[in-house]
Amino acid sequence: MLTILLLLVSNAFMTYAWYGHLNHKETPIVYAILSSWGIAFIEYCFMVPANRMGHEFFSAPQLKVIQEVITLVVFAIFSTWFLGESLRWNHWVGFVMILAAVAVIFGFEAPKTPGA
Repeated sequence: MLTILLLLVSNAFMTYAWYGHLNHKETPIVYAILSSWGIAFIEYCFMVPANRMGHEFFSAPQLKVIQEVITLVVFAIFSTWFLGESLRWNHWVGFVMILAAVAVIFGFEAPKTPGA
């Protein structure tokens, strides 16, 4: 679905905006903040349409939990690949708990009717 693709792209930009500067600590903080704002603007160009389109099919809580799962997947890849930090067992347990939240939110909520 297009919503999921847009959320993936948006989260890739936002993860880089939030954490990419950690590999460039020699850069003055004001430049890190300004560049992060610029990257976050690009992120919003994907996130807002994703949520608008997605709200036709998903409730707001469902959209949020989808976004959180995508954020975790993107962050796990970014953290290991770009920052060189390995994920430990407790990180994985936390991720599984969030996946349990997905099951609860999607398992006990009636599907949204488009246009409703």
